[in-house]
Amino acid sequence: MQIGNPGDPGLTSLLSGKEGGDHIVPPAWKGRLTVGSARSNPVDNIRAGVGYLLMRMANFRMDTVVDPNARIEKVMVTASNNNLWNIARNTGTTVKNLQSLNPGITPVQLKPGMELKYQKASEQRVIFGWKNIAASTVADLYNHANIYDYTRKLNYVFPRVGR
Repeated sequence: MQIGNPGDPGLTSLLSGKEGGDHIVPPAWKGRLTVGSARSNPVDNIRAGVGYLLMRMANFRMDTVVDPNARIEKVMVTASNNNLWNIARNTGTTVKNLQSLNPGITPVQLKPGMELKYQKASEQRVIFGWKNIAASTVADLYNHANIYDYTRKLNYVFPRVGR
């Protein structure tokens, strides 16, 4: 593992939150796991290495995330607010949320005076699955260089640490 070494982009990538590290690093570690701590504290270095590996192994996509504290409310369709995209934008939700709370509704059916249910929601990047964790995948996604030797090392280590 090279994480924390000068020139290795993995730590910055994990901590930036731009590549999904914000979904991997537990809230309790935010602010505590830093470039400095990963370079000076062996435990934080291992945390960062595992975090980076998990970030690289995660499959991400954009999806609707409902605000857990939001109530289901109603909105009236008006002449100026007569499509799902406008209604979603004006109520702080998503088209997908409107469609799930109002099954069968189509844009053609929207008429002024109709009431639609909605709940506060937003489009967010979420983890929806994981890549197969095998030595060759880890070597390719984590290390990128000299994959054969890295795979060989991982195949030696994996059985000894009990995956």
